[in-house]
Amino acid sequence: MAAEANAQTSAQAVRRPIVETLRTVFGPLVQLLIFVVGSAVALSLLVILLSLVQLGARPDLLTRTLTILPQVLIDGLVRGFLFSTIALGYTMVYGVLEFINFAHGEIFMVGGVTGAAVGLFLASIGLLEGMNPLFFVLLVVLIGMIVSGTLAVTVERVAYRPLRGTPRLVPLISAIGVSLVLQDVVRLIMTNSPMGFNARYNAPDFGPPIRLFEMTLGDRPVPIIISPKALVFISAAVIMLIVLNYLVNATRLGKAIRATAQDMPTASLMGINVNRIITLTFLIGGALGGAAGALFGLNVGTVNPYMGFIPGLKAFTAAVLGGIGNITGAMVGGLVLGFLEAFVASYLSLFTNGALSGAAYADIVAFSILILILIFRPSGLLGESTTQKV
Repeated sequence: MAAEANAQTSAQAVRRPIVETLRTVFGPLVQLLIFVVGSAVALSLLVILLSLVQLGARPDLLTRTLTILPQVLIDGLVRGFLFSTIALGYTMVYGVLEFINFAHGEIFMVGGVTGAAVGLFLASIGLLEGMNPLFFVLLVVLIGMIVSGTLAVTVERVAYRPLRGTPRLVPLISAIGVSLVLQDVVRLIMTNSPMGFNARYNAPDFGPPIRLFEMTLGDRPVPIIISPKALVFISAAVIMLIVLNYLVNATRLGKAIRATAQDMPTASLMGINVNRIITLTFLIGGALGGAAGALFGLNVGTVNPYMGFIPGLKAFTAAVLGGIGNITGAMVGGLVLGFLEAFVASYLSLFTNGALSGAAYADIVAFSILILILIFRPSGLLGESTTQKV
C-alpha cells in the first residue's frame, strides 16, 4: 500500500509540471484567439452596419461589403502577425531594460535584405530554380535570424551597454542614431552591389493561390483565396510565438529573463549574470525581427534600406496597444492593429465612394490609435491584467 501511494504521488508530481507547462504556454494563445475572433467579429459587424445605413442610397453596397469581407480578414491576419513578430522585439527589450529600442525596425530590415541576398546568390549559381519552397523558407529565415540576432547583440554591446544607468533619454537618442546609421550603411551596400536600391526578392515558385472556400452572393460565386507565401508567413509567425512563449515562461532561461526584468540588482545578487541575460534578450528579439523581415520580404517581393521604418513604428504602436513589456500583449496588439488597418484600407474608399483612399489613411489610423492609447490607457489592453513581464 505504501509503495502504491508513493507511486501515485510520484506520478502526480510528474503530471503537475506538464499540465502547468501546457497551461503556461498555451493559455496566452487562448487569450490571443479570443482577441482575434472578437476583433474580427466586431469590425465585421461594424462595416455591415455602415453598409446597411447607406443601403437606401447605394443598394449594391451590402453585397460589395460582404464580397470582400473574408479576404479583408485574411489580409488583417497577415498584417497582424507581421506587427506581432516585430513588436515582440520591442516588448522584450523594454521588459528588461525599460527603454524603447527604436533601431529594431532596422534589425527587421536587415533580415529582409539578408533574405533577398540569399535568394540572389542562389539564383546566380543556378540552385534557386526547382528548390523546394519550404526548404528555401527555412534557409532564409535561419540566415536572417543569425544575421539580425548577431547585429542586435552588437548594437547592444556598442551603443547601449556603455549608456546603462544614464537617464532614459540618452539610450533613446542612441537608438535613433543607430537606426539612421543602419539605414545608410545598408543603402551603401545595396546600391554598390548587384542587388540595387529596390532589390527583387528571388524565390522559388510557390504555386498558385490556395482556394480556401467559395461563397455565393446572389448569382455570383466568390472564391476566397490566400497566397501560399502568406500562409507560410502566418504559420511561421504562430510557431515563433509558441516557441517564444515556451522559452520565456517554461525554461530556466525564461525565469532568469523574468527575474532580471523584475529586479536587476536582486537578480544579480542571486547569481544571475545580468549582462549575459540582456545579451540573450537582444539576441532573441533580434532573431525574431530578422525572421519577420525575411518572411515579409518574401511576401511582398521587394526590399529596400528603408522598409523597416514604418513597420517598426507600427509594431511599436502594437506593443503599446497590447501592453508594452507583455509578450501576449504584443501579440494581441499586433493582430488588433492588423485588422484595423486592413478594414480601413479596404472599406474607407468603398464607403466614401472613392472620395478617400483607404490605403493612404491606414497609417493615420495606426498612429491615431497610438495617441489615444497613450492618453486614455497607457498600460495597454493587457497591461494591468498581467503581473509577469518579459
